Amino acid sequence: MSVRSAALFALLSVAILSGGCAPPASSPSTTPTPGSRPSSPAVVTILQPTPNQVITGRSVHVVLSLRNARIVPQTSTTIRPDEGHVHLFVDNVLVSMNYQLEQDLAVHPGTYVLKAEFVAADHAPFNPRVFSQEVVFVVH
Repeated sequence: MSVRSAALFALLSVAILSGGCAPPASSPSTTPTPGSRPSSPAVVTILQPTPNQVITGRSVHVVLSLRNARIVPQTSTTIRPDEGHVHLFVDNVLVSMNYQLEQDLAVHPGTYVLKAEFVAADHAPFNPRVFSQEVVFVVH
């Protein structure tokens, strides 16, 4: 491991370990304790693309619906079960951390599996995780 890699690893380790500390007892917050995550009433659904849709072009227009929760524009460690962001996954790889319900994703010819996840304002998942159904689409 190079000196630069070792330094980056050490910096990330410190950041991760220090970020896992609970807030002081006097702080009023709904932030969960380390290891625990709140559940969410949210329901996220992929409206576009539709299952087995064939798309031509270099992008796919993704449209989601979100019920029982709302998207907030800021990242925060104060967690509310009905506030958060949307993460998009293509073929089980995170491709977007989003603050809106519509966006275009770059694609090339092939078959894709898309799913969305509603996550807390700190970008970490709820427990249980709030995933949409997977949607398979094809690009020509």
